[in-house]
Amino acid sequence: MLIPILSLGNFAIGMGVFVAIGLIGPLSDAFSLDDGTAGLILTIYAVSYAIGSPLLVALTGHLARRTVMITGLGIFGVSAAVIAMAPSAEILLAARAMSAFGAGLFTPITAGVAASISARGKEGKALATVFAGLTFAQVLGVPAGTWIGYQFGWETSFWVVAILSAICLLGIIRYVPRDLPFQASNFSTLAGVLRDWRALMVILFTATFLAGIYVVYTYLGLLLESRMGYSRDGVTSIFALFGAGAVAGNFLGGWLADRAGPVPTLTMLCIAQAVLMPGFALLPMDAMALFALMLLWAIFGWSFVAGQQIRVVRANPERATVALALNAAAIYIGAALGSTIGGHIITLQGLDALGIGGALVAVLALVHLLGSERLARG
Repeated sequence: MLIPILSLGNFAIGMGVFVAIGLIGPLSDAFSLDDGTAGLILTIYAVSYAIGSPLLVALTGHLARRTVMITGLGIFGVSAAVIAMAPSAEILLAARAMSAFGAGLFTPITAGVAASISARGKEGKALATVFAGLTFAQVLGVPAGTWIGYQFGWETSFWVVAILSAICLLGIIRYVPRDLPFQASNFSTLAGVLRDWRALMVILFTATFLAGIYVVYTYLGLLLESRMGYSRDGVTSIFALFGAGAVAGNFLGGWLADRAGPVPTLTMLCIAQAVLMPGFALLPMDAMALFALMLLWAIFGWSFVAGQQIRVVRANPERATVALALNAAAIYIGAALGSTIGGHIITLQGLDALGIGGALVAVLALVHLLGSERLARG
């Protein structure tokens, strides 16, 4: 029962994080943000997570895993309620930062627990199951939250996230044992990981890979509205399709990582991203062609999770918990980089150039992967 409960908690986290992307249009209107600065809604979260998660995980490294997870999910749920009541853009962004701190405590701990209770060769399956919550949030939570936001107001979506977080919190309290074994950590552990630059390069691949995706994904709602003419139902359906692909990719990635190995899997995914993303420069296109593009892009994007986490754990076997926290932080460094790059691309070249920019970053990610692997083995 432990792994499904951890996955359920990640579902609440994933919905709260990513529903803002589906609602970036209504949020921009509500707080008078232009297209180039709307990415701050994600960037603030990403930067706060990237800085806060490793520090908070190290700070709480001596506490029981159950206590840390309860604290993190509780902070996240409260912050969702604050977002729903935010009277200004400043309060909205401050609450997004607070939610990042809560998620930064919760999600890396779930990865560390899953890795620690899994036999070698089975880590991919366990990690894929735990992180299935994040991907199911995209196939179910984000489209539902987007539809609710367009239908009843964006505030309602974040109230739903707050309520869902409270329900998941009760599940953690009820089902997670108090005496879970764990690898204690502190600031010395964090410093040790940061000093090992070869292992750090392995971790930072997560940032470069996801930066390419978020060049496009952050502004997907705006792209669909302006180039495809989609409104509530159209945007919701595309995010639902992306979520379905993400779920499939999550499990496919775990299977491939256990069988083909993490590096061959990640190499193939970088190439696929570089090939697929230029398709977004061709909008508008036939709806079926767009559906196919979105599905493949999601599958080959979210297949990276298990393989990369296996690389991180194997590169840092003595400091796995903190290394996974840094890896989770790298997810949001990548999101922040991607959304920032995308914002500049929009300002300089317009929405149509996002796909080309994302593809170029995917090529950089491939170079990073092969280089970091060579360094780690050297």
